[in-house]
Amino acid sequence: MGLKQTVGRQLAPRIQELAPGLTTSFVREALNRAIDGVGPLAPAATAADKQLDEQRGDVERAIHEVIENNVRMAGAQGFVTNIGGLVTMAVTIPANVTGLALIQCRMVAGIAHLRGHDLDDPRVRNAILALLLGEEQVGDLVKKRKLPSTPMGLATAPAHDPTLDGTISLVVATDIVTRVAGKRLATTVGRRVPVIGGVVGAGADGFATWKVGRYADRELLPRKR
Repeated sequence: MGLKQTVGRQLAPRIQELAPGLTTSFVREALNRAIDGVGPLAPAATAADKQLDEQRGDVERAIHEVIENNVRMAGAQGFVTNIGGLVTMAVTIPANVTGLALIQCRMVAGIAHLRGHDLDDPRVRNAILALLLGEEQVGDLVKKRKLPSTPMGLATAPAHDPTLDGTISLVVATDIVTRVAGKRLATTVGRRVPVIGGVVGAGADGFATWKVGRYADRELLPRKR
């Protein structure tokens, strides 16, 4: 296990000490705000439809633009929340956790919308959150029967299983916190240069978001609107 994974798993349980308000509920709140829109960020479906108009109805090109736009945003917020170094880590970890969750939820929700999925459907919302885990972890959870199916299977299940809501929120929250916390310590302890840490953080968040976007693009098959 590498430095990032090791320190991430050690620090993740202490997130409540660093930010008592940061619970698994932030995952659902991030998803809701991503879909409904918050501040300068338009609702996910609105932003996706804008790209569809700009690409003259070409869904695949619109999805590509949705991914690229959100990757850039993830990189930008990753830089801003990394430049403080070790001194401000207690503040920036929660900020980066919520920011990354919001941006990735917005991106995946936009892709789901363009593929004809109903963002108001709780099954689709669970699928969106599951996609944030990445293909490898989803496959592992399905194999261990901690998830009943792949994200596409969740989105198209015969009925919504409310018991999955809490399970998926907990797994996604833990995963995001672990990745972000581990990245903070790996970049700052390893380099001791805050600005370099910001550059590394921007690249890591942008790349992680790109991987999630590509996974969502492959996984979410088209449905009739």
